[in-house]
Amino acid sequence: MQAYSSVIFDLDGTLLDTLEDLADATNRALGRLGFPARAVEEFRYLVGDGVVMLVMRALPVDRRDAATIQRCIAIYREEYDRNKYAKTRPYAGIREMLDGVRDLGFKMAVLSNKPHGFTVQCVERFLGEWKWAEVLGQTEAIPRKPSPAGAIEIARRLGDAVSSFVYVGDTKTDMLTATGAGMFPVGVLWGFREKAELEASGAREIIAKPGELVEFLKGSGIRWGEAFVGK
Repeated sequence: MQAYSSVIFDLDGTLLDTLEDLADATNRALGRLGFPARAVEEFRYLVGDGVVMLVMRALPVDRRDAATIQRCIAIYREEYDRNKYAKTRPYAGIREMLDGVRDLGFKMAVLSNKPHGFTVQCVERFLGEWKWAEVLGQTEAIPRKPSPAGAIEIARRLGDAVSSFVYVGDTKTDMLTATGAGMFPVGVLWGFREKAELEASGAREIIAKPGELVEFLKGSGIRWGEAFVGK
């Protein structure tokens, strides 16, 4: 049975509920440009692939020219920076889940499409009580997800084989990242997307509540050193 040693988590929609802050900043940017606001629920399908894609998808179809996209991105960043922590919070059960994963002895890492500095800041602010082996956001050197490059880079830094990683995320982007990197993809249902999308994009396990990840890890023949869990 495969022995796992590390878990990589997506950030938005997996560990942190950031949807309303993302929606509010985008809608304020749209409003300043004279465009209609989007319903908060729409943002479940607009986010996940970085700020450029978020803004492009949010703009009216006939106003997605390069100049408008860049202007809207600049305003979005200004608005988001002003109120980025207004409504963001860990999902219910995340703290207990992270305690459980830590107590099993796993290394834990975060991989996000947010800019790297902001990813680090978010983890420190909301999840700083846990030890993170690596936190990696978008940089010029590493393509954003679904490229597997960031996940592979985390494995390299931790000195572990990619096959020893469980990758946890809430969108197609995350599942494609995991499968592309050769990691075990776990899809979560409390985030931004539905079960059908996760399964269609390669999820090998689907969990509905954070605590189910701990139970999955216990029963998967995970080991570190000479000790086995779940036997």
